[in-house]
Amino acid sequence: MKIFLTGASGYIGGSIATALVTAGHTVDGLCRSAEKSRLLKQAGINPVIGSLSDEKTLEQSAQAADAVINAADADDPFAVEVLLRAIEGSGKKLIHTSGSSIVGDRAAGEYSSRVFHEDITRPICFEKIGRVAVDTRVIEGVARGVHSIVICPCLIYGQGTGLHTQSIQIPLMIAAAKKYQQARYVGKGENIWSTVYIKDLVGAYLLALEKAPAGSFFFLESGEATFKEIAETIHHRLALSGTAQTWTIEEAVQEWGQEAAHFAFGSNSHIRSDKARSLLGWTPKHASALDWLKTASNL
Repeated sequence: MKIFLTGASGYIGGSIATALVTAGHTVDGLCRSAEKSRLLKQAGINPVIGSLSDEKTLEQSAQAADAVINAADADDPFAVEVLLRAIEGSGKKLIHTSGSSIVGDRAAGEYSSRVFHEDITRPICFEKIGRVAVDTRVIEGVARGVHSIVICPCLIYGQGTGLHTQSIQIPLMIAAAKKYQQARYVGKGENIWSTVYIKDLVGAYLLALEKAPAGSFFFLESGEATFKEIAETIHHRLALSGTAQTWTIEEAVQEWGQEAAHFAFGSNSHIRSDKARSLLGWTPKHASALDWLKTASNL
C-alpha cells in the first residue's frame, strides 16, 4: 500500500513511518527541510518537502496515495480540510491523530475519578474545543466518501524509531528535574494520565489501516500513573538528593507555558481503549511507564 504521512520527521509520525516501511508499505513522508528529506530517504521513506500550509502538496500527495495518515498537528483544521477534500468520494482511509487532553480538566494536580470511554459523553474544556471540532470533522468525512478514522493516544513514552526519538511530557519533566536538581509535579500531583508505549501505539495504526471501520474513534492506553509517581520515579532514577517537590500551577506555567502546565501536566486524562482491543485486536505489550522509567537507558 502507498501511504502519504504527515509528520514523518516527528516522534509519532516517524515511528509510524519506519514501522510501515518494515511492514512492506511505500511511505511518502511530509517534511520541512532538505536535511530531514535526506535522512528520511536513508530510512526508506520517500520525502515530500513541504508543510501543512502547502495545500497543493497535500492535495496531490493524498490523491496519489492509497491511504493518508495525519500525524503532524492535531489542531490544524486547514490541513485536515485539504486532506478530506483531496480524497473526497474515493473511499480511501484517512487516519487522523488526536490526543487525550481533549478530556483534560483544569485540576492543577488534584485527583479526579472520572474515566472516559469512546462512546460516553465527554465534558470538553473551552481550550480543547478546536481539537474536538477537528476530530468531529474527520469522523464526519464518512458522509463525504472518506474512510475516516481518529486515533487518540494519551501520554506516550518510550524511544521513537524515527528521526525524532523523544516524546513530550516525560522528557520535559526530566529536563526540569535536571535543571533544578529536583523533580517537579503540579499541586498535589494526584492527577492521573493514562499512558501508552510508542511501539504499542504504532501497532494500533497498522491495525487501523487494515481493520478500522469508517467513522471510528479510538482511545489508546495501556496503564496509568499519577504525575507525582512519575516525578518521584524520575527523581530516584536521576539519583537527585531529597525528594520530588510540588510546583504551584503558576510556577508550572512559568516553566512549561499555559497549555502544557494546565493540560499536559496539571490535568487528569484518564481513558480506556476497549474499542481498539475489541475491534482492532490491539494487544499492547507494555503497561507501565513507571517500569520503563526505572530501566530506560537514555534519561
